[in-house]
Amino acid sequence: MRPDEIQQVFFQECEEGLVLMESSYQLVRSGITDPDTINGIFRAVHSIKGGAGALGHERLHAFTHHYEGFLDQLRTGTLKMGPEVFGAIIAAFDLLCDHVAAARDGTEPPTDGNVVERLAATDNVPIAPAPATVAVDHDFDSLIAMLESPIAEPWTVRIRPGRDALDHGAEPVLLLRELALLGGQAVVADLADLPQLDTLDPHLAYLGWTLTVPGNVDEAEIRAIFDFTEGYALDIARAQPLAETAPRPAPSPRAAPVATYKAETIRVDLDKLDRLVNLVGELVITQAMLAQRLSEHGLAKIQELTELDHLTRELQEGTMAIRAQPMKTVFSRLPRILRELETETGKRVRLEIEGEDTEVDRTVVERIGEPLTHLVRNAVDHGLEDPADRRAAGKPEEGLVRISAAHQSGRIVITVADDGRGIDRARVRAKAIERGIITADAVLADEEIDNLIFAPGFSTAETVSSVSGRGVGMDVVRKNVQALGGRIAIQSHAGAGSSFALSLPLTLAVLDGMIVTVGDQSFVVPLTHIVESLRPAPGEVRPIGAGAALFNMRGMHIPVHRIADRLGVAGAEEDPAKAVLIVVETEEGQAVLMVDGILDQRQVVVKSLEANYEAIHGVVGATILGDGRVALILDVDALSSRWRRGPTIGLAA
Repeated sequence: MRPDEIQQVFFQECEEGLVLMESSYQLVRSGITDPDTINGIFRAVHSIKGGAGALGHERLHAFTHHYEGFLDQLRTGTLKMGPEVFGAIIAAFDLLCDHVAAARDGTEPPTDGNVVERLAATDNVPIAPAPATVAVDHDFDSLIAMLESPIAEPWTVRIRPGRDALDHGAEPVLLLRELALLGGQAVVADLADLPQLDTLDPHLAYLGWTLTVPGNVDEAEIRAIFDFTEGYALDIARAQPLAETAPRPAPSPRAAPVATYKAETIRVDLDKLDRLVNLVGELVITQAMLAQRLSEHGLAKIQELTELDHLTRELQEGTMAIRAQPMKTVFSRLPRILRELETETGKRVRLEIEGEDTEVDRTVVERIGEPLTHLVRNAVDHGLEDPADRRAAGKPEEGLVRISAAHQSGRIVITVADDGRGIDRARVRAKAIERGIITADAVLADEEIDNLIFAPGFSTAETVSSVSGRGVGMDVVRKNVQALGGRIAIQSHAGAGSSFALSLPLTLAVLDGMIVTVGDQSFVVPLTHIVESLRPAPGEVRPIGAGAALFNMRGMHIPVHRIADRLGVAGAEEDPAKAVLIVVETEEGQAVLMVDGILDQRQVVVKSLEANYEAIHGVVGATILGDGRVALILDVDALSSRWRRGPTIGLAA
C-alpha cells in the first residue's frame, strides 16, 4: 500500500470514529453513561491517536493524547459525568473534528488553548468528597486479598520492520514514541542485520527492537499503535516472572464461548466502484439492444433472453446496493451544528434522530448535506421561539428538532420538523408583497403562501446575522433538492411547528420509467410520479381558454399539459381523444401529461446531460434505448411548476 493510500485509510477510520463518538455523546446527553458507551468513545480517540502518531500528524496526536487521558478518568471512575464534564468533552470533541479536518486537508490546525484549559480545570473535579479522617478499622481481609492477588507480568514487545517497510510511509521512531507513552522501555536493539557502511542502503530498514510495556496495559492498546503500518513483524507476549512461589490454581471451568457472526468487509476505491457501476449500466443498455434486435426477428420470448433480463437486473441492483450508505454519515454532523446554533441564538434545542441506518446512494448522501444544514438552521432560527416565549406559550424551554429518514414507494423521504411557532403566513404574505413576489390582490391558499419562502431573495428576518437574513437559504434548498431529482413539501400549524419533507430518489444512476412517444421523439417519465395512464373519452378534456385545458377524472378537474408544446416537438398528436393521458403526482398536486403513445416500461440507466452537454429545464438526464436512440428523462416537477406560471397547451375545441 502506498503512503497516500495509508493516509486515506487513516482518515476514513477517523471519520468512522467521529461518527461513533457523536452517536455515543447523544446517548450520554440522554442520560446513558454505561461503561460500554464511555469505553467506545475512549477506544475511538485512542485509535485516532495511534494512527496520528504513526503517520506523523503531531498536532492531532498531541491533542488526542490529552483528550484520551481525560476520557480515561471517566471510564475508570475518577471523574463523574455531569454538566461541567459533559460540556468539556463535547467542546473537545468539536475541536478534535477540526484537528482531523486540518490534518486531512493540510490546513492550519486549530488552537487548543481554551479547550485544553477547560479539560485541565475539569480534571480536578472529584467523583466524591474526600473523607475528613482516616479510618482506623481496616478491612484486613480485603487488604490481604489485594496483596495476594497476582500482579500482571509486563509485556515483552518485539518489533522488526521489513526491509521495505519505509516504502509504505512508516516511521519506526514514531511507533517507539507511542510505546513509550504507554510506559514502554527499550531493552535491546537488534543490530544483527545492520550491514557495513559501504553497503548500507538508507531507504531500507535494518534494525529491530525489544521493549517492555507495563502489564496493566491492554494488549489491544499496544496492537492499535501498529494498525496503520505495513511490513512489520510484531510479537507481543507476557514476560516470564522471575520466580513462582506457588503454583497458580487451575482456572474454574467455563462454558465455551458462543460464536458470533462478524461481517467481513474490504475497502474499495470509489473510482473502481464507479467504474463497475458504469460497466453494469452499459451491460443493461447492451441487453436492451439485444432484446430489441431479437424482437425484430420474432425471438423476443425465448427463455434465455428472459433469464438474461432477470440476471442483469439482479446484477444492477446488487451493484447499486454496494454504493448505498446509511444516512448516519449525514446526520452525524447535525448535533455540532445545533450546538453552535444554541450558542449563537441563545435557544435551547433537543435533537431527535430517526432512521439514521436508512441507506441511500452515496451520491445523494454527498449532496444532501447542504440542504439539510439549511433546513436545520432555519428550524432553529425561524421556527423555535426564545425560551421566554416558549414558557409564555406553555411549552418547555427546550425546543425540539426532529430529523427522520425512511424509504417510501421507491424513494427516500427525509423530514426536518420542529415544535416551534409555525409559519407566520400573514408576515410571509406581507414580505412577498413588499418584495414584489406577488401582487397585493393575489388570492393564495395556505399551501401557496408557505411555498413563498422558497422564492429567490425571500427572508422574513428583520436583521442580517450569521444565522439568517440574507434571503438565500431556502431558495438554495429547493434548487439543490430539485437538482437531485427530488421535491420538497411543507406542513405548518400555528403555534405547533413546521415540517419539511424532502422526497428523493434512492439512486441517481438508474430509475424505473415509462417510455412514451411524442411526435418522432421518445421520452422517459419516472414511474415514481405516475398515478395512472388512460385514453380519455370524448368530452373529458375541455379547453378553458387560450392554451389551457382540464381533464375531468372521476369528478376531479386536473390541468392538462402537452409536452410537445413546451419541448418543441413537431408532428405530435393534438386531439386528446386520440392521445394518451398520463396522470402524475407532482410537488404542486396532480397534473396530466399528454403524449402520443406508450412504448414500454423498464429500468433505464441515467446519463448526465450537464456532464455531457448542458442543463435543460424540464429534463433530469438522458438514457439510451434498445434501438440505440437517446431518450430524454422528464423532470415532472419542473415541467409542472413551469406550466403553472403560464398557458399550458393549445387544444382544438
